Amino acid sequence: MKTICIVTATRAEYGLLKNIIKLVNNDKEVNLLLVVTGTHLSKEFGYTITEIQEDEVPISAEIDILEEEANFVSVSKTMGKACYQFGSFFNKYKSDMLVVLGDRYELIPICMCAINEQIPIAHISGGEITEGAIDDMIRHSISKMSYLHFVACEAYRKRVIQLGEDPDRVFNVGDVGVENAVKIKLMNKQELENSIEFPLDMPYGVVTFHPVTLERMDCLNQVEELLNALKSIKDMKFIITKSNADAGGKEINQKIDEFVQENDNMKAYYSLGIRRYLSAIKYSEFVIGNSSSGIIEAPSLKIPTINIGNRQKGRLQAESIWNCNTNYKDIVDSINIVRTEEFKQKAQNCKNPYGDGNVSELILKIIKKYLNNNLINLKKKFYDIDFLIK
Repeated sequence: MKTICIVTATRAEYGLLKNIIKLVNNDKEVNLLLVVTGTHLSKEFGYTITEIQEDEVPISAEIDILEEEANFVSVSKTMGKACYQFGSFFNKYKSDMLVVLGDRYELIPICMCAINEQIPIAHISGGEITEGAIDDMIRHSISKMSYLHFVACEAYRKRVIQLGEDPDRVFNVGDVGVENAVKIKLMNKQELENSIEFPLDMPYGVVTFHPVTLERMDCLNQVEELLNALKSIKDMKFIITKSNADAGGKEINQKIDEFVQENDNMKAYYSLGIRRYLSAIKYSEFVIGNSSSGIIEAPSLKIPTINIGNRQKGRLQAESIWNCNTNYKDIVDSINIVRTEEFKQKAQNCKNPYGDGNVSELILKIIKKYLNNNLINLKKKFYDIDFLIK
């Protein structure tokens, strides 16, 4: 039997990989090798390995790579530890395919180690653009290291081909986030309220704000502007999910904690888990921040999004998304706009450009086809395209 290794390093990534992990685990033709690493093993970031354990999928290895500090030097040190640890892991535990998702910095050394052991890589969510973060460079680098590509829409498929990848190995399957939004059985509002221990007795918004890694000097100012804007909205509550482990994430979370202590209409969580998070979005007035979930999942739930700043700049967007700058006034004005009946109706009628949700089964089917029919040749050629230079 072929062995498929899947690596997850963050709460958000696991939520997106969850369906395919379960499919591989339940498939009688392949073995699952699930590796948990990164912030999953950090108490400061919620120790979210417990969410995986609750899903009762077998964890093959826990690899601790995360440095305690969350600055740019510690990110480099984390990458170094990942290279050392995963080099040994892939040498000991042979896999026929490594599956990774997205653009987390930990994936660069992990994929490098897989390459050294001649393990082909399947990359989910390549070809995307997020101009405000270093994620672009990481994402495109992972694409070049990968053999199979599962992208969210045709524009992203073309971009991966533009990177020199053979079109026959680049598949437009839609986005795994949309799959979650349309297929997971969500809580009703009372169940959600009981679960998060926060009374939802008035309209509320869902807030997520991550560091903007190419605007490092301005991150704390940006989150202060956002939190002050939320504080000024007296007739709403706010569910806040804390920042990731990028440089600046700890400082953002400290600032969030300060505001939550001072404002009874706000409550913050390290992680809600994918079911509670999507349930929270479903009953909200809007999603606000700079997370990709506002771009990808929220439109499928017909909920307006306020996308702040440049972190998600470049992604395809549904008409339910309102973009604004990072200053207090623009954020408050944007909240007033998306709360109008006119904008809510626009969100109800919007079409999500990221597909209809049939993703994970298709990904596994294609991977099994390549593995079971010996279709993988790691001596891949650069695919040249004809184009005009403007």
